[in-house]
Amino acid sequence: MNLKAYLQLTRPANIITAIADILAGVTIATFSFSIEDINPTKVIFLCLSTIGLYGGGIVFNDIFDLELDKIERPERVIPSGKVSKNNAIIFGILFLLLGVFGANANSALSSLIALAVAACALIYDKYGKHHPFFGPINMGLCRGGNLILGMSIIENSIPQWWWIGLLPVCYIAAITMISRGEVHGGNKNTLYFAAFLYILVSTFQLFISFNLGNHLITSGFVILHIYLIFKPLLNAISNPIGPNIGKAVKAGVLSLIVMDAAWVSVCGNIFLAISVLCLLPISIKLAKIFAVT
Repeated sequence: MNLKAYLQLTRPANIITAIADILAGVTIATFSFSIEDINPTKVIFLCLSTIGLYGGGIVFNDIFDLELDKIERPERVIPSGKVSKNNAIIFGILFLLLGVFGANANSALSSLIALAVAACALIYDKYGKHHPFFGPINMGLCRGGNLILGMSIIENSIPQWWWIGLLPVCYIAAITMISRGEVHGGNKNTLYFAAFLYILVSTFQLFISFNLGNHLITSGFVILHIYLIFKPLLNAISNPIGPNIGKAVKAGVLSLIVMDAAWVSVCGNIFLAISVLCLLPISIKLAKIFAVT
């Protein structure tokens, strides 16, 4: 068995960003509750859940894209023959099951959220990616659901803070819109709108942190995030060719960790925020070994 090929199917660098989503969601739950209410073991199970959900979703993305990838990206794992389509299907199903059962170890509500995230991922893989408007929203719902999955560590936090899950929808929708030009080049108007959505997310982070009295801590993380995503995005706007678009997409995906660290900083605990930020070099290292997009 070609272990590296199977790992490539799951996009390991991206999975690290999904774990950061869970940790951010767990921290958001503490906006209204004590961190002492958090069960560390259940946090681990939720992290395993997101590994399964994200990994399974990515595997089925490549399964549904097989015929197109034979033409545009024949080097990918399935069209190149490194992993057969049937084996990829089994692999993807096992990952999605891990996602649901891992969430169930926290609560029945968590497992329902995990099922909803898995359904959103499969709908995007099969149908959503082909729709110019609903596709980016569909992809964003996967990430928003992932953040709420983290919040479900304390179920009573969800009624108050569920709406924060809409912000990753905006952020991921922006990345998804940008990625449409990854092969043939992008549209400047689309890139400008993506920049607006990026700014919208950062603005809300600063607003909430200000209300909680932790804006000085959060500002540093937000500034770092803006720098990392806007440097390649501005290059893509200046010259929207495929390679520049690809770099903007890669930066947007990897910088999800910085955005999540910013959410953690909103609670005022800089040490937890730095701990999440430390996932970034791990993701960057994996991105040098395995493809991100």
